[in-house]
Amino acid sequence: MAGAPVQDDRPLDLERSLEAIFTVADAPQSLMALATTLGRPVAAVRQSIERLVADFDGADGGVQRGFELREVAGGWRLYVRSTYDAVVRDFVLTENPSRLSQAALETLSVIAYKQPITRSAIASIRAVNVDSVVRTLLGRGLITEVSTDGETGAIYYGTTDLLLSQLGINTLDELPRISPLLADGAEGFDDRFH
Repeated sequence: MAGAPVQDDRPLDLERSLEAIFTVADAPQSLMALATTLGRPVAAVRQSIERLVADFDGADGGVQRGFELREVAGGWRLYVRSTYDAVVRDFVLTENPSRLSQAALETLSVIAYKQPITRSAIASIRAVNVDSVVRTLLGRGLITEVSTDGETGAIYYGTTDLLLSQLGINTLDELPRISPLLADGAEGFDDRFH
């Protein structure tokens, strides 16, 4: 049949397979998960990741890439190299100037008032999955990863100075008190402002 793809039975290159996974992964990937997915020994995956880290860092006279492979929260993930943070931030802000969705605004409000806070805690408050919204807010530079829980690997998020400047305030203490806006003012987000 003309134009049909040719089936290649050769095993895929482990490092290229890892690269492909890392380009689409939106969360850190553990060695065990990667080894299971690729049907390869954990030791082989670990060695390939070490070679990728060195390659991306420009070891052995290679070119240092604009991204890096970092171990965070018990797994591995691609990140923009800090040298290029400003470039990426400017690109995101100029190329994607659209307004935030209602979901993004709600999520951003929860983070601003409850920070530092994990995705699961945000999802619990909003009663919806917030993964894509958190990625959007990270991409726009309005929130950042503040810390990682040593036991659970959960990432805690907080707001950035960019958000403060977008809101025209100097500190989070200038955010309006939210309890008067809630049906039951006794509960809510005011606990951090007492």
